Amino acid sequence: MRADVALAVVLTVVALYVTVRYPGDGPVHINPEADVGAGVPPPPSLPDPGRAPVEEEPSSVPWALVVLSALPLAARRRYPLVQFAVVLSAALAIGGSASWITVLACVIGAYSAVVYSRYRTAAIGVLVIAAALSGFAFRNADPVLPGWSSPGFVLLVAGMLASLVRFLQLRLASSRDRVTELQEAQEEATRRAVEEERARIAAELHDVVTHNVSVMVIQAGAARKVMDVVPEQSKEALLAVEAGGRAAMAELRHVMGLLAASDHERPDGLEPQPGLARLDALVARVRAAGTPVNVEVSLPPDPLPPGVDLAAYRVVQEALTNTVKHARGAQAAVTIGYTDDTLQIEVTDTGGAEDSPPVAGNGRGHMGLRERLAVYQGELAAGPTNEGGYRVTARIPRSTI
Repeated sequence: MRADVALAVVLTVVALYVTVRYPGDGPVHINPEADVGAGVPPPPSLPDPGRAPVEEEPSSVPWALVVLSALPLAARRRYPLVQFAVVLSAALAIGGSASWITVLACVIGAYSAVVYSRYRTAAIGVLVIAAALSGFAFRNADPVLPGWSSPGFVLLVAGMLASLVRFLQLRLASSRDRVTELQEAQEEATRRAVEEERARIAAELHDVVTHNVSVMVIQAGAARKVMDVVPEQSKEALLAVEAGGRAAMAELRHVMGLLAASDHERPDGLEPQPGLARLDALVARVRAAGTPVNVEVSLPPDPLPPGVDLAAYRVVQEALTNTVKHARGAQAAVTIGYTDDTLQIEVTDTGGAEDSPPVAGNGRGHMGLRERLAVYQGELAAGPTNEGGYRVTARIPRSTI
């Protein structure tokens, strides 16, 4: 990164400047006689009266070692262990002539080795070895600060701080990943809920519109055929079209009102949904379309749950609508009974006239019914009969628990 390159260049320039202007003015001074006599330094030698004292000039440091002690920090994120090894080796080679810039470069290199290395355990191991080597190399040093400021201790402290930073970074990354996963799961759940809601709305609108529009189309066709011959009969057919349109509009307002309002803002008059109590009106509309319907209903004494009642109504509505659309001239029969735990529905027709044109269907009605009944663990079966008609049977558990 550009920031690392700039840092490395600045430290290198400063280290070269300090080495040239202030040689030997570093954080430690090597005393090679520190361990002579079990730790007791020898007495200083007396100066020769006839000679002036000569000050010892500090030894010069090769510029290459100074450059290697700071410039490798430019790669501290890409090659953290390698740069630390190079910086530390150069610092140990400089020895007692190391400046404060050299120590700072070692601390930054140690920090980078632990924080940015993919091999965290290896980085900590290298740091411990580096601290031991530094302690051995500067074992005779007299630090400017107290004894705990030895190079080995400084490197270990830098490593501990780097380990703490790395741990916090890992925890933060883990928290971010967890938040991301939760957001993705929430978005997926929202998407599924939207898809399910769309499917429910489509099924509800199909059930509401298809029946009434089919009846209206049949009645309008009948009115057109007899308008010139039997005006009174065509008038009755048009009245049936009007009644079907009004019923369709009423049910559409009902459904759209339920969809648009929240649970605590539902306006009055929108409930209840259609149920078997409105079966007579449904059968009347079908009969008005020219399809005779025989009805036998036996309901349990206890009220049906609203969902089961609506599902039963939709089964009969869809079956009779298909009879009107696909079997013109047929007779239909609706039988509703019950057992101890099941509501049983059967709708049959005798088949359309041979000269009636077939009307293609897309099967969406039966698909929607199966999905509706599956909510209550119900079953739907549909198929032709041996006599040439069609039969739709449904079994719905009476209890939704």
